[in-house]
Amino acid sequence: MPFYCESLTTYKRLKTRAVKIGNLLIGNNQPIRVQTMTTTDTMDTMATVEQSIRCIKAGAELIRITAPSKNEAENLQNIKDELRKRGFDTPLIADIHFTPNAAEIAARIVEKVRVNPGNYVDKKKFEQIDYSNAEYAEEIERIRERFTPLVKICKAYGTAMRIGTNHGSLSDRIMSRYGDTAMGMVESAMEFLRIARAEDYHQIVLSMKSSNPQVMVQAYRLLINHMMEEFGECYPLHLGVTEAGDGEDGRIKSAIGIGTLLEDGIGDTIRVSLTEDPELEIPVCFDIVKRYQPIAIDDKENIKIEDPSKALTTGSAYDMKLPYSPFEYNRRETVAVHNIGAKHVPVVIADFSKFENITPEHLQTIGYTYDAVTDKWHIGDAAADYIFCNRTLDFDLPGTLKVILYQQDWLLASDQHKHVPILDADQYLDDHLIKSAWLNFVMIDCYSIGYPQLQLDNIFAKLKSDHTAVICLSSTNKNAMQSIRRMFIELMNNNIKNPAIIICDSTDTTADESLIHYAIETGGLLLDGLSDGVCFGHYFGNKKIKPQTKLLNSIAFGILQATRTRISKTEYISCPSCGRTLFDLQETTARIRAVTNHVKGIKIAIMGCIVNGPGEMADADFGYVGSGPGKITLYRGREVVKKNVASEVAVDELINLLKESDAWVEN
Repeated sequence: MPFYCESLTTYKRLKTRAVKIGNLLIGNNQPIRVQTMTTTDTMDTMATVEQSIRCIKAGAELIRITAPSKNEAENLQNIKDELRKRGFDTPLIADIHFTPNAAEIAARIVEKVRVNPGNYVDKKKFEQIDYSNAEYAEEIERIRERFTPLVKICKAYGTAMRIGTNHGSLSDRIMSRYGDTAMGMVESAMEFLRIARAEDYHQIVLSMKSSNPQVMVQAYRLLINHMMEEFGECYPLHLGVTEAGDGEDGRIKSAIGIGTLLEDGIGDTIRVSLTEDPELEIPVCFDIVKRYQPIAIDDKENIKIEDPSKALTTGSAYDMKLPYSPFEYNRRETVAVHNIGAKHVPVVIADFSKFENITPEHLQTIGYTYDAVTDKWHIGDAAADYIFCNRTLDFDLPGTLKVILYQQDWLLASDQHKHVPILDADQYLDDHLIKSAWLNFVMIDCYSIGYPQLQLDNIFAKLKSDHTAVICLSSTNKNAMQSIRRMFIELMNNNIKNPAIIICDSTDTTADESLIHYAIETGGLLLDGLSDGVCFGHYFGNKKIKPQTKLLNSIAFGILQATRTRISKTEYISCPSCGRTLFDLQETTARIRAVTNHVKGIKIAIMGCIVNGPGEMADADFGYVGSGPGKITLYRGREVVKKNVASEVAVDELINLLKESDAWVEN
């Protein structure tokens, strides 16, 4: 397996170079640094200073500020001077697109500059152009000539640099050779990195951002693999899901993309890009990184892999090769057991085990509405597929819904088709125990302390010939995701094709903490195509708090949506705003969401300016992009459909565009 992380079955940080940014070190096992970006006009010095201070007080360790032209780049000096005068020495980062001269000015002022290799020198006109090898080489030389002066300035002034690739802003040249791919993102950054290394400049951080967590994760893994193969070392990595959006969806998408990589030990600094005030991003960052610092690894509870490039050491008498590629999505091959596995979308199991009594009204929280007049159930797009209970239900259920019960309770059910059993390992291995003839859920603990390998071997042997069994994987280890991933690898290497779902419990006290916990624990496994469903439980210390079934159901479907494994609602790709933004992003996003959230399965990008417009909305179906004060340009994919639409009527025009494109449905 090509190398991309230090360990697959426990948490171990990837070793990277140390980079100095002002008074801050990043990489080489330094704490994971938290940063954000201002949304004020960079020419408004005091507003930018005040917002920066709010972010710093919230915990931001680096502050990024847009510098779209020479004027803004020069004004960074005034912003920096005012912050230093007030006693704040937090490193500042200049965000550069399209304007090398602004970068060269900023590099003499702030501690770090960010450049986007897709638009720093390269052309980007969204044209598919064929480049000969000679033409390609000429373009690389042109980049070298234009980029080298910035490298020399950074080296002379001790300024750090982030080479930040965005999935949606790959140049025509890169697109012509690699297409709109993770590999194209990697090569775009590697070209700039090679130029910097040729100048013996190494104060570099890299990023591979996308609004699609699947593309983002694959790109970072590929980047590490290519750096290690070509240079024998890895530079620090800045993690972020670009244009993640707002609210629950933005937090889920960010936690999946960032958390999947952090679980692999990848990442030295993070930014959560929410369409909210920047200081509100910081608590979300801390909810993510608190899992990893301080690092607490108990060797007794985790099985380590010292060299994942060769094999996965299981602690048993044999080694197992990684049976899937971490650089592309391929779903684990399984057989279908009822509606789970094979080509079925991943299922959602709602945990009702903490309810003393369950009524039809309770099912409304998981997508089912009963109409007493017609005596019919209405099923929503985000309706759970199964519910787990402690007792049989005494009312008629919706036709598609099944109830999971412990085996002893299932035996008492009058309808043993609507109700199905869940078995622990001992029960499953007991050939004398009564089981369902068509569907049994089997709980397997993933390598917790003292779990007997012999029992696991016996379970594997039985599963191979049992097409009624759906496996339920969970772990009490600190590194639960890695332990469950190891079990998936064992299943694949033993050619066991039973579908498997992930059971994940949380004891966190806030909704945000729980959301992030579930997204990180399950997101990476879904992105790698391993899981056939999820079940979330929440254990509050205060038993008086009602079970949060509606919240957990929403989170479950949000995670499946963000991993692109089950689409149940409209997806919004909205930028977090910055000094370039030409309208109120939060208000506009809310307005568009209010009138389009019933249009299932499409992706709408809401971008504040032309920089974040056609570039960073890479895989959106429709785009709403600021093109000037009070003016909006509407896109279908990457095609401009309507230019300079007055903002007062732009939302209505977006709806008309959806209708013209046969994407609209009536609410």
